[in-house]
Amino acid sequence: MDSEPLDVLIVGAGISGINAAYRVQKQFPHYRYAIIEARESLGGTWDLFKYPGIRSDSDLFTFGFEWYPWDRENPIAEGPSIVQYLHRATAKYGIDKHIRYQHRLLGADWSSSDQLWSLSVDHDGQSRPLSARFVVFGTGYYDYHQPMQADIPNLERFGGEVIHPQFWPEDLDYGDKNIVLIGSGATAITLLPKLAEKAARVTMLQRSPTYILSLPNRNRSWLSWILPTAAFRRVQRMSWFITSHLFFLFCQAFPGAARLLLRLSVSRQLPASLPFAPHFKPRYGPWDQRLCVCPDGDFFRALHTGHADIKTDTIRNVTETGIELTSGETLPADLIVTATGLRLQIAGGASITVDGIPMHLPDKFLWHSMMVQDLPNAAFVIGYTNASWTLGADATALFLCRLMQEMENRGSTAVIPRVDRADVGKLQPRRLLNLNSTYVTKAEGALPKAADRGPWVPRGNYLQDVWFAQHGPMTDLQWEGAKKEQ
Repeated sequence: MDSEPLDVLIVGAGISGINAAYRVQKQFPHYRYAIIEARESLGGTWDLFKYPGIRSDSDLFTFGFEWYPWDRENPIAEGPSIVQYLHRATAKYGIDKHIRYQHRLLGADWSSSDQLWSLSVDHDGQSRPLSARFVVFGTGYYDYHQPMQADIPNLERFGGEVIHPQFWPEDLDYGDKNIVLIGSGATAITLLPKLAEKAARVTMLQRSPTYILSLPNRNRSWLSWILPTAAFRRVQRMSWFITSHLFFLFCQAFPGAARLLLRLSVSRQLPASLPFAPHFKPRYGPWDQRLCVCPDGDFFRALHTGHADIKTDTIRNVTETGIELTSGETLPADLIVTATGLRLQIAGGASITVDGIPMHLPDKFLWHSMMVQDLPNAAFVIGYTNASWTLGADATALFLCRLMQEMENRGSTAVIPRVDRADVGKLQPRRLLNLNSTYVTKAEGALPKAADRGPWVPRGNYLQDVWFAQHGPMTDLQWEGAKKEQ
């Protein structure tokens, strides 16, 4: 155990944790902080997932760190490149020296008497205690150990191999095999072109289609020859954010026009044998679910090879040799890939208590999408669903630094979000993540809630959030300590 409590403990050495660490050490060089990481390496999702072609579904100019810009020309990058980028960033700023690998958080208990977090951490099969004044949960909201279970009738009868992308065997040989890829989200859109390179045939089986946008995966600008590198990277980052945000707003304000534009884009890239409807005609509006990005049109190019196809139908039954569809058609399969979504959870599954009393986070509201109602000195890093995750993570980190500075100025030892008495019983719950994707709707009972008013509303605008991080009012917070009640 550390001889003295840490000032800040960061849970998770992925994008969120690394970014928070940079902001903390820059503003508070005298603070003692550490990052604990359950796995043996950094990178989070990008190091865990090993399925073929895993890549970002956001551009790296905004998904990369503001303080260490992505310096390649490709806006969409595969997982290994992102992990290498994270290693470079942590090494350059000495963040890697603060990471404690194979340290899994089991539980965290806030002591009101000590004004400290006591944390139980598993390392090499032994429980090791830690203590900290402030805890930042940079664990995202994915369950790394269990995917979302899809209801596929008689899947257990299948005689071949069934694989979920989250647990892809690195030595899997899928060459010359018939593969049925179940799903239509970003993972399926990524997998199909990669699998089609070696497989005899890949059939993407979807219950309902999604919107797909082709994006040139090369970004060159004449500005790079005029502006200094640092200035160019800032302009590049902001221009990508503004363009993406304006397109999101356009889709929300004019869904009919957005549908038409996306349809024209897709139709031009389809083989003559594959009709637009029903395979590319979603039942929802653009950006009601996250838009899938297709770099250089690789998904559509795969459909021209003769090794890839799409079926839009539901599953009636799984047999030993394939899948029977409701339409009566049978898809032969040697391998079934269930790209059916991820299971969501909060705090990496660790138990959280206050003075030994369990805190059931799904019953609580989230203050400015960062801090849980009634939970002292703790923050949860949650990014955007309609923009790059890192933008939201950085807005959170910037605010937390201002919050901790305010704690120092007040001489406070704790800060706790509280629902105003006038609002008790009046707050109307809202979904924390503003998407209607299946994995999101199924997880409503696993995540904290947003509300319809005050600091509890879900956030979704980066510029507003950055302004709040630097200047926003700290209302509905209870301060405890030497100069409390200011």
